Amino acid sequence: QVQLVESGGGLVQAGGSLRLSCAASGRTFSSYGMGWFRQAPGKEREFAAAISWKGSMTHYADSVKGRFTISRDNAKNTVYLQMNNLNPEDTAVYYCAAGSSWYKPSDYWGQGTQVTVSS
Repeated sequence: QVQLVESGGGLVQAGGSLRLSCAASGRTFSSYGMGWFRQAPGKEREFAAAISWKGSMTHYADSVKGRFTISRDNAKNTVYLQMNNLNPEDTAVYYCAAGSSWYKPSDYWGQGTQVTVSS
């Protein structure tokens, strides 16, 4: 079992940046692929980014590629999502996820953190 707690969400103006963090506890963190998903109001949850067990491989949705960067620190049991050049379409609840599949991990979920981008 893995417990995930996100932080770092908030309100930012268009063009601004935020960094989300996800702290994990429970089983060995480095044995899980980690990812970020997001859900905008009235829409289904969608994949944003993922990172492999040791951080050597990353994968991004086309909508965030070039603007978002996922990283992890296995010594701190934490995964990050650096979000730059934010726009109002990035407004959503952002969820951290862990899983045995690194490409789109989805076995365990955090509670989510709200990101709101104003125009």
